[in-house]
Amino acid sequence: MTEGTRVIVGISGSLANLAALHRAVEEAVFRGAVLVPVIAWTPVGGEPAYRAQPCPPLARLWAQAARERLDEAFEQAFGGYPEGVRIEPMVLRADAGRALVAVADRPDDLLVVGAGRRGRLPRILRPSVSRYCQAHAACTVVTVPPSELLKELRSADWSADPLSLVAA
Repeated sequence: MTEGTRVIVGISGSLANLAALHRAVEEAVFRGAVLVPVIAWTPVGGEPAYRAQPCPPLARLWAQAARERLDEAFEQAFGGYPEGVRIEPMVLRADAGRALVAVADRPDDLLVVGAGRRGRLPRILRPSVSRYCQAHAACTVVTVPPSELLKELRSADWSADPLSLVAA
């Protein structure tokens, strides 16, 4: 094990992100590295709106909600925090891409992010975190596509009779 080796993983709380979380845990175990799950949050309305009318109690609630989403991601993926890997979770008030690049600042870090599913409109409204990380990170970035199960769920005909989907 290399001293200080880290695997940083972005946590969004989405189903698509669970594949990236699984990959990051596998990499941390394989490398004997510390797993650093990072969830980033920004105030509702963005930083400029918050600076115009700051509300520290509300900011504390948003940070607490982000920590709960991080814990819930591990609950959904593994039934809790996995044993056998050292985990140092981080909750940061920042844009996700910038937060991940700032944390993954060592050449021997490994940054794991989910690729997600992106169309034109979502890319315009919210830039891709994975693309930002690939362009700006000082370390290796692994982009994990959504799982095959999630792709199947997205393409399923949910207007069909639910019992017919089970029988298929």
